[in-house]
Amino acid sequence: MNLDVLRQERQKWMNWKNIAPLREALNSLEDGFWEVELGDVVKISGKAPKNLYEVAKLMMPWRKGPFELFETFIDSEWRSNIKYNLLRKHFNLKDKRVADIGCNNGYYLFRMQEDKPKALVGFDPSALYKTQFDFINHFVKSDIVYELLGVEHLEFYEDKFDTIFCLGVLYHRSDPVAMLKSLYKGVDFGGEVILDTFYIDGDDEMCLCPESSYSKIPNIYFVPTIKALRNWCKRAGFDSFEVLETSVTDSNEQRKTPWIEGQSLEDFLDKNDKSKTVEGYPAPARVYVKLTKGIK
Repeated sequence: MNLDVLRQERQKWMNWKNIAPLREALNSLEDGFWEVELGDVVKISGKAPKNLYEVAKLMMPWRKGPFELFETFIDSEWRSNIKYNLLRKHFNLKDKRVADIGCNNGYYLFRMQEDKPKALVGFDPSALYKTQFDFINHFVKSDIVYELLGVEHLEFYEDKFDTIFCLGVLYHRSDPVAMLKSLYKGVDFGGEVILDTFYIDGDDEMCLCPESSYSKIPNIYFVPTIKALRNWCKRAGFDSFEVLETSVTDSNEQRKTPWIEGQSLEDFLDKNDKSKTVEGYPAPARVYVKLTKGIK
């Protein structure tokens, strides 16, 4: 697969009629130098460019964050700092080649700069999220590389990675083992993958296969028990499977804000029983695992 040809084709996405006005607004921002704080809130301070708020609002919906750009607080749907802080003690990225698969607007990548990795690369085939990333990076001025590519392109990528993050992607794939094999091919020998996905309780090696949607999300195909997930990972070739954390998604982490459009978690759960989705399935819970690829 020739990724350079694919990159050129996908760069044309920036000319789509719903994206082009965002790119024009982004390109109109004044340049300058600003102070950057990479905490729970990615903060930019200094002299704000004109029309900053209007440009930020044009780029809705903001799913991941939060960000604070001068006097503008982008209160994203997900308080992504909660997941990041949950995982933080489980990795050290210093001098490593790091990829984030399904990186959205790059919130985690911006945070990862604190570890001083050798390289940071985000993968996400979304023109909107790439534009949001470029908007934030206009102020951060990082060396992060953002690729309009997906997990299926990892095996053809020019480099292998020491650490790959793949957070909240697996359940969107109709063939989860094939996706795990792509992750396996993208990580270097001796490297690790940090993965999170929905799971259901149970001691059996089985999974939930929603009829049409799960938590009102149509492209959720399989929600495994942890034992079933372990089996998938072993079939994909990984040498070890370590459960790091589990968590239940709540309205403190995911909720509707003025910076998104449409519904959020409160609309996805049964109004009379928050332990169930509107479809009657177990409410979303996540398992975080670390997978390793043995040394050659």
